Amino acid sequence: MDDVRLILPDPILTRRGAIMTSLATGFALSTHPVQAQTMITTPTDGLVAGEVTIPIGSDRIPAYRAMPSGAGPFPVVLVVQEIFGVHEHIKDVCRRLARQGYCAVATELFARQGDVSRLTDFNAIRPIVAAVPDSQVMTDLDATAAWARAESRGRADWLGITGFCWGGRITWLYGAHNQALSAGVAWYGRTVGEPTANQPTNPVDVATRIRAPILGLYGAADTGIPVPTVEQLRTALGSGTRSEIVIYPDMPHAFHADYRPSYRKEAAEDGWRRLLAWFGRNGGVA
Repeated sequence: MDDVRLILPDPILTRRGAIMTSLATGFALSTHPVQAQTMITTPTDGLVAGEVTIPIGSDRIPAYRAMPSGAGPFPVVLVVQEIFGVHEHIKDVCRRLARQGYCAVATELFARQGDVSRLTDFNAIRPIVAAVPDSQVMTDLDATAAWARAESRGRADWLGITGFCWGGRITWLYGAHNQALSAGVAWYGRTVGEPTANQPTNPVDVATRIRAPILGLYGAADTGIPVPTVEQLRTALGSGTRSEIVIYPDMPHAFHADYRPSYRKEAAEDGWRRLLAWFGRNGGVA
């Protein structure tokens, strides 16, 4: 992670319990400096793309939605953020999927706990994210899928999910939570960990409940997610699983994040091709 100086955040923006009403513009402050020379920017021509709000109970949570401008219906993909929230890179992933024929929605899943986009110190983000219950995330994703089907010409019979880092772990968990999920792709998501009150289980604990095919993409040089922990998940999935795990030799964590120094073009492009093929083989856009 980038080493940045500590600037005390605005308490109104980051206090727990204050619901964010809009998404960050550009990149989360803690992701700087941005690697502009490798950053991918996907245009919006031919798309319907922009910020929306998702009604969840009595709350309205900000999200980014991108989909083709045609009549649809479109297969829906839930895009799950990194620890930095829904910033420009996650929005661009939605646009990339939309250009392939999907309705992609990234909901700000930390909205009730705080606005991580304004924080410049990675360590200040951790307690906010730790306060986000997995159960809340599952409910928010369910509500996002329902909204996309009702309001964004989403197909009722196909639902995908993809997530990065924090969102990679969530992708595996959602596979166990939603038995109607069609397919998922988890990018370097944590597979094991110490349980907490808000995060009581990890992917290895729920592997046998995952029915949808999930593709896991990992880097062998990821120091935060060692290969033995990924192999634990492979074993827990069992021989009859429809899921697969790919480990890229010598690749670090966040190798798909084209705006960060960790970006590795060849592995990122290969992983993206695998994602599109995975969704296509499992009922998405062929």
